[in-house]
Amino acid sequence: MVVYDPTIPSEGGVKLSEVLGWKRVDHLLKSFISDVQEASHGICSCQIAGRIDLDSFPIKEDGFRYTPETYLQAWRSRRAFHTPDWADYHQILRETQAVDWIRSGRADEIWLFAFPYGGFYESRMAGPRTFWCNAPPLPGYEGINRRFVMMGFNYERGVGEMLESYGHRAESIMERVYRNRSEESNSWHRFCRTHRSHPGQAEVGTIHFAPNSQRDYEWGSYAQVPSRCDSWYSYPQLDGPLRLVDCSEWGFGDIRQHHLWWFKHLPHFAGEHDGLSQNWWEYIVDPNRVF
Repeated sequence: MVVYDPTIPSEGGVKLSEVLGWKRVDHLLKSFISDVQEASHGICSCQIAGRIDLDSFPIKEDGFRYTPETYLQAWRSRRAFHTPDWADYHQILRETQAVDWIRSGRADEIWLFAFPYGGFYESRMAGPRTFWCNAPPLPGYEGINRRFVMMGFNYERGVGEMLESYGHRAESIMERVYRNRSEESNSWHRFCRTHRSHPGQAEVGTIHFAPNSQRDYEWGSYAQVPSRCDSWYSYPQLDGPLRLVDCSEWGFGDIRQHHLWWFKHLPHFAGEHDGLSQNWWEYIVDPNRVF
């Protein structure tokens, strides 16, 4: 993991996260790792192989880098943020030597922590034969021995938003896994059904849409809709009865609780179905298993 939390000299040498009262990375990390382990039924147990704390701002793709003064001015005025916003991933990987950790097998992926407008995608993939992972693949690393994902986390936000980033990673990877399946045999597309997309035939939904959502991020609706979400606890047997569900199932609109509910429904069983693993976490955690 790489943490960008620069010192602010004008504020007495205090870190940016403290100056602005943002979350402590250690607390976010502990809760996120615990949540993912719980939501994956113990399958995904993350460990931090190494940590790099940088007293600087990430450099942008065009070479721009904030100073403490320019960043604080932009944040406090809520304007004058630099565009383009995207960070220079190549420079970040060079200055941290993080790819060496991937190549040697000491680490499987890279977690980047920064502040708002740090310039990170929620997730991005690099390595050989990469594909979309909620962001365009990062070119230039095709010659290393395996694919890896770089997560981008924002310590102004909470664990719920970290889970959302991980959820979009999961959506991208599972879309790739099932890309060659017909709609009739596409278990992933069935998992994502909502009442809005398939009236009367909702299943679990997506990260943005609960079974009864009518718009993005609407996780707090009390509208009851029929769903077969329970059937996913018995995958691939999906012929369970429909029952009425509403937001009382997934936390009454709480982002973290909805995402935990969503993750817990992902198939997590031994064996194969229709030529693919019945444990979708194998693909989500290790994109090298995706062909």
